[in-house]
Amino acid sequence: MKSIVTAVAAALLLSGCATQMAPVAGPVAAPVPTKYGWGYSEKAKAEMAATFGTAALKPADSRWIADVPTAGTTKMVISLSDQMAWVYRGEKMIAATTISSGKKDHESPVGQFPILAKEMFHRSNRYSNAPMPFMLRLNRWGVALHGGVVPGYPASHGCIRLPMAFAKKLYGVVKTGDVIFIEG
Repeated sequence: MKSIVTAVAAALLLSGCATQMAPVAGPVAAPVPTKYGWGYSEKAKAEMAATFGTAALKPADSRWIADVPTAGTTKMVISLSDQMAWVYRGEKMIAATTISSGKKDHESPVGQFPILAKEMFHRSNRYSNAPMPFMLRLNRWGVALHGGVVPGYPASHGCIRLPMAFAKKLYGVVKTGDVIFIEG
């Protein structure tokens, strides 16, 4: 993609139209649908049914495949509108869970986030020293994935809560730098 942008910029420069082109700061993103995201959660819902034999989970429920592959990059897809998350190793779905995201006026952010830090037991710097077990930090403002109460609806101050057993297992599977995609 970068080479295409470079080629277009060079062609415009040679044709005298370079002043018309806005600078490109990185890869050009595909158009984002009305519901913010890349369509990963729609694909994940179908894969969850094929992998685990169910299209839905009850609040605080989760599934893992029996043998998690050790090779491949780990990524996670989170759907705020569905209150669901799916974990992949390479292209293979290895887990699915319900979540509890940020409530009104404390919405969880959408976008692509690398895991910046991991702590087995962390306490919130903002919210009354609240426990955040198996914390995976997503941004510098304190938003993280962590174990907690998952009632089946948005109930946090912006973090993504996971069922405790799921959070513990996920903590052992991911590493800093792995990417989390949060869709609206």
